[in-house]
Amino acid sequence: MTAVAGRRAGFSWTRFGLLVVFVVIFLIPIYVLLVTSFKPLTEADPGQAWNLPRTWTVEAWRVAWEKLAPGLWNSVLLAVPGSLISCALGSMNGYVLSKWRFPGADVLFTLFLFGMFIPYQGVMIPLVQLLVGLNELTGLQGVFYGGIPGLVLAHVVYGIPICTLIFRNYYVTIPDELIEASRVDGAGMLRAYWSVVLPVSGPAIAVVVIWQFTSLWNDFLFAVFLTGPTSWPTTVMLNNIAGAQATPYSQQMAAAILASIPTMLIYVLLGRFFMRGLMAGALKG
Repeated sequence: MTAVAGRRAGFSWTRFGLLVVFVVIFLIPIYVLLVTSFKPLTEADPGQAWNLPRTWTVEAWRVAWEKLAPGLWNSVLLAVPGSLISCALGSMNGYVLSKWRFPGADVLFTLFLFGMFIPYQGVMIPLVQLLVGLNELTGLQGVFYGGIPGLVLAHVVYGIPICTLIFRNYYVTIPDELIEASRVDGAGMLRAYWSVVLPVSGPAIAVVVIWQFTSLWNDFLFAVFLTGPTSWPTTVMLNNIAGAQATPYSQQMAAAILASIPTMLIYVLLGRFFMRGLMAGALKG
């Protein structure tokens, strides 16, 4: 028994040591980001990336905030409604495809999944033409093409397949007897969804919100093509923080940290539901 206990203890310490090594490797870039962001421009260069600042300053953070503030607000206007709309549409689609079967449901679900494999670059030109046409049709210049609403629309449409897949696979795990019992009590399709299915959808909602919020917040390609300077989100503004003669590394590092804070907060607040929702959706197909 002593030998077995010793082997188990040795295995535990080995596993703990490996985890510490992986954590350190993961935190190295964050260390470089932080120490560089507090350096003056004269110290912020690749040759001194590992050194602590000789002179600590928050000037880079002030400049980064001034440059990023409009983009941060635009990203909020993009990511929050885009995530919520995608979540709502994906939830309703998944509910219908899993609990209210109809002829051709499997074919329709397969067609939904095809949308996951269409590359962004393949739809960029027709997407621009569509949004330009919506501007002309509605008379709202700069709203669909060149504005945040058009960018939200593009991401919602592009996110429907993955959101539908996550919710559909999660709702398959809900016993059909619950839906049948609600029907016996007189509940229709919408009532059963609102009173029975939606209250237990927390893990799936967390997965979709994290997924879509991260995709929307980190979007660069759609943002460059579909928005103008007044509607640029954080990623585009972050890319534009560059000097003409010298690269302001400290400002770029501070801006990168500022731009990553919202997604980190989302993972901290909803992360405990993320794996639960993914695993629940993986149990049945």
